Amino acid sequence: MAIRKLLLPLTGTAAGEAALATALITARIWNAHVTALHVRVDSRDVAPLAGEGLSGAMIEEMMSATEKESTDRAHAVRQMFERFVAAHDVTVSEPRRGATSATASFATITGREEDLVAQQARIADLTIVPHPEAGEDVSSSDALHAVLFDSGRPVLIAPRVAPASIGTRICIAWNGTAESASAVLGALPWMQRAAAVRVLTADEYHRRGPQAADLVSYLGLHGISCDIATFRPLDKDVGAGLLAATREFGADLLAMGAYSHSRLRQLILGGVTRHVLENAAIPVMMNR
Repeated sequence: MAIRKLLLPLTGTAAGEAALATALITARIWNAHVTALHVRVDSRDVAPLAGEGLSGAMIEEMMSATEKESTDRAHAVRQMFERFVAAHDVTVSEPRRGATSATASFATITGREEDLVAQQARIADLTIVPHPEAGEDVSSSDALHAVLFDSGRPVLIAPRVAPASIGTRICIAWNGTAESASAVLGALPWMQRAAAVRVLTADEYHRRGPQAADLVSYLGLHGISCDIATFRPLDKDVGAGLLAATREFGADLLAMGAYSHSRLRQLILGGVTRHVLENAAIPVMMNR
């Protein structure tokens, strides 16, 4: 299946340009449309958070400050988008059938980011999420988790620095789970275009399910040739070993299932998903 529509939620500018560059590379590969979406905070949402003991005037002041901050941020994000598309000669238009080049558009809506991004992601082929801003916990990304848990669609996490290429050399992290099977399905169009594909597996990573050799046989039915590499954890960290194996292969895209364990367990104890999100230097496509 070809990729025709990309969703790019933009909440700030610090990681926005790298994400825009990642989206543009992807759009040019597939002649796809990028919808850059900024979700503004609804100032009315702060009223229930104010609690008791605050006067109406104080609540009104909080709402006014929230509205100003939201307006300033929306303006900054819109300016960043306009500078980027102008500098990279991107056609700004609405999505159109049969496009032969990448196009982009910008939209602003007001509400809860996690709700609106998940809803819009359901009618996009791929959602590209900026890497969390410097100093923020990667696990706190509302847009990332909204797409993973509530959209039923794949998400591509952009690296901190814009990549030179995407999808020419692909690694598939395989552990036999339903999540990794979903990642394989999402990556099929990419693998059919790639110059090289490698399946990564490890005893410490594998769960109950088909083995890597079974996956290689399945991919062969789709005309995809790939090899298998068994990696080892680094300092007992499976995620570190996985990323080392992607570097050794020279991969420019990693596809993997997300949160085979519960999200809460990964937040508290860490885990492969969290390590990869925090440390990957290449685009990572995740599915649940």
